[in-house]
Amino acid sequence: MNKFYISFLIIFLLNACIQNNENKSEDLLFIKYQGWWIFGEGLHLFKDETSLNEYFLSFPNEDSTEIIDLYLSIAEMEFYPMEVLMFGNISDDSLIINDFEILYIQGCDEQ
Repeated sequence: MNKFYISFLIIFLLNACIQNNENKSEDLLFIKYQGWWIFGEGLHLFKDETSLNEYFLSFPNEDSTEIIDLYLSIAEMEFYPMEVLMFGNISDDSLIINDFEILYIQGCDEQ
């Protein structure tokens, strides 16, 4: 089962890299936000590091079950924050994501 998640993660990240290289000109239209991605009770939330505002996350270019599987395979539980860079635009109380990069997972610096 772990091999499945690792394979899924690798394929997902490679796909994101390929799309990133193909859409360099489009990426100029998106703003970079750094903060924490939190998933729980069926909701994806983002807390902006600079303003501390919270936004609902929307991934229009991704399958919702794949995003949930990705989050849970990395964080291994709900409500476990991941530090991320999100590239997208804010619309009302939502952050519409074009691309993202996971920087750090809380609790992974166990000693």
